[in-house]
Amino acid sequence: MIHRWPSPGKLNLFLYITGRRADGYHLLQTLFQFLDYGDQLTIEPVNTGVVRLLTPLPGVAAKDNLIVRAAELLRRHPLAAKNKFSRPGADIWLEKRLPMGGGLGGGSSNAATVLVALNNLWQCGLDNMELARLGLCLGADVPVFVRGRAAFAEGIGEILTPASPPEKWYLVAMPPVSVSTPVIFADPALKRDSPARSLETLLREPFQNVCEPIARKHFYEVEQHLSWLLEYAPSRLTGTGACVFAEFDTETDARQVLEQAPAWMHGFVTRGVNVSPLYDALAGAN
Repeated sequence: MIHRWPSPGKLNLFLYITGRRADGYHLLQTLFQFLDYGDQLTIEPVNTGVVRLLTPLPGVAAKDNLIVRAAELLRRHPLAAKNKFSRPGADIWLEKRLPMGGGLGGGSSNAATVLVALNNLWQCGLDNMELARLGLCLGADVPVFVRGRAAFAEGIGEILTPASPPEKWYLVAMPPVSVSTPVIFADPALKRDSPARSLETLLREPFQNVCEPIARKHFYEVEQHLSWLLEYAPSRLTGTGACVFAEFDTETDARQVLEQAPAWMHGFVTRGVNVSPLYDALAGAN
């Protein structure tokens, strides 16, 4: 049977760097919120022992795709051998809506959706904590998508505390550029000494993203989009970019601004949600 699963985007409502580990990884404080918008994965569990991504992404080998890597990681888990499939496999189709290199978490979300969906379809029986541990092998942002709750993230992004920020409406603009995270983190001007603060303190202060000045400096398209949006509403970079977002209290306000957008700006309006749409789908599948 074929099943369709959402793979939502995310925003970093704020992002600060509080230091750096000895191994070079940056220590963060960031607030994740999901979007009621994203990619969609169609999954058919099969008893072939083979995972196939039938909609490959240009320039990304199947073995390197996070979708395939997530499925293989779960398939090799000892509990996967105890499910209803003697040779668990899957055919997977991806409908891509989130831009690559956009800071909306598309690849991490895809991996998390595969872990959660196949855990259900293969009847592996892993709990969320175990799935999140698997997800961390694939990327620091995967666990928050697996857990499916808005979260305050610390460490390198793996220490998660549930959070309930206001569920605003957003106009998310997608500059036609892919921002390389190493470019942002390699810039000596990046602020790496933000003081570590409690979530309660951070929620009372204006939200900022310390990567934003660096992205605006290196990528003209990011600067162009942010400058336009800031004329209408509080606006910020998400993650290390390239996508930027403006926040509104109502859908109508967000759509009115999108209707005024110049021809070079492409984006969408969506609501921020504190429970991932993936878990609505999971509840419906059970």
